[in-house]
Amino acid sequence: MIHVTVAFALPQRQEVVALELPEGSTVADAIAAARVAERFPGLDMAALKTGIWSREASLATALRDADRVEVYRPLAADPKETRRSRALKSSTRSRNEP
Repeated sequence: MIHVTVAFALPQRQEVVALELPEGSTVADAIAAARVAERFPGLDMAALKTGIWSREASLATALRDADRVEVYRPLAADPKETRRSRALKSSTRSRNEP
């Protein structure tokens, strides 16, 4: 048996579920055992990305003891576009100051 955790977070709610799974279990097995789809109804689970300890991993990835499976929600905004917008606002402010 291996011990893993499954972490999932929405802005208003976060959960980390500790599990004991058989050797050879996959990311998909851990997500199913943690009942993520039931805990967070209405999400398109097929569209969400997954990872192990902040590194992207497919649903078929085999787990090792002490792994932390993470289910990543979609980003609210593109990080590159957000930085670009902030930089543009900052440079505009600098030009308008005496």
